[in-house]
Amino acid sequence: MEYKSTRHAKYLCNYHFVWIPKYRRKVLTGEIAEYTKEVLRTIAEELGCEVLALEVMPDHIHLFVNCPPRYAPSYLANYFKGKSARLILKKFPELKKATNGKLWTRSYFVSTSGNISSETIKKYIEEQWVKEGEED
Repeated sequence: MEYKSTRHAKYLCNYHFVWIPKYRRKVLTGEIAEYTKEVLRTIAEELGCEVLALEVMPDHIHLFVNCPPRYAPSYLANYFKGKSARLILKKFPELKKATNGKLWTRSYFVSTSGNISSETIKKYIEEQWVKEGEED
């Protein structure tokens, strides 16, 4: 994975999101699953995010994306879930019945990922005063 840039920032912000349909119904199959993948890729492109991995399982979704740092993970989760639900329910209105009008639950999982481990970052920060002393 390589670093990305905006005019004012160099970044590597990778997020792994997982969320489920209401009542964990196994409704994401066949044509619905394919359309869901298409919708999520379109939303990612709209946000300037790169889809690194995407799996639509019958009862949950895994989305691994690299996004600009201007977006909070909570914003991304809500945007992906909200916009995808509107588009999917519009194309497949029969899902409204199976999920009582709401496609996704309110909850989600998010994890960050990068090129270096948390231990490496912690060690780097702890060694800053040692480096500062060497420059004197």
